[in-house]
Amino acid sequence: MEIITSNLAPKALGPYSQAIKVNGLLFISGQGGLQPESGTLVDGVEAQTLQAIKNIEAILKEAGLDFTNVVKTTCFLADMADFATFNGVYQEYFVSKPARSCVAVKELPANFLVEIEVIAEV
Repeated sequence: MEIITSNLAPKALGPYSQAIKVNGLLFISGQGGLQPESGTLVDGVEAQTLQAIKNIEAILKEAGLDFTNVVKTTCFLADMADFATFNGVYQEYFVSKPARSCVAVKELPANFLVEIEVIAEV
């Protein structure tokens, strides 16, 4: 098991790793719209989706991977009314169409509107 950490993605908000590589898979913890440089949350669902994806991209790159290696995403929205906006950004990056679950939840950490976790093949 190997811990993967990128300085180009926000530090973990709790006692967990940005990502773990094990048995040919990379498990990326949920990423939200925090900017890694400032630690501030960007405004709006579109900007938060884009920032979460940029954070995922940085972690994938640290592991020597890219979006084509992603096999599964789990996506959390604070409001399902944001689904179309979220999808508009998501589809630009996850062009290989990995398996996906997308659910609305009552609340996300740090006032996120969006959180995305990823499993990728190494």
